[in-house]
Amino acid sequence: MGKYRIAACPRQLASGQFAAQVSIASGRGSASTDRVMRFQDEFPCHDTAAQFAVAQGIDWVRVNTRPH
Repeated sequence: MGKYRIAACPRQLASGQFAAQVSIASGRGSASTDRVMRFQDEFPCHDTAAQFAVAQGIDWVRVNTRPH
């Protein structure tokens, strides 16, 4: 999304549910940054957790790149 790379990183919990995580990266080399957000919600499957994570990442980029 623009200069940002958004990647879902769901992980399976001991309960069998999935936790949503998203990585939002920008830049290259020594000027790169990577923000990882983890969410409390639990999801029944990998795909649902991934969809939630990507949606949250997109929202974060939209909110944080608005012109002031």
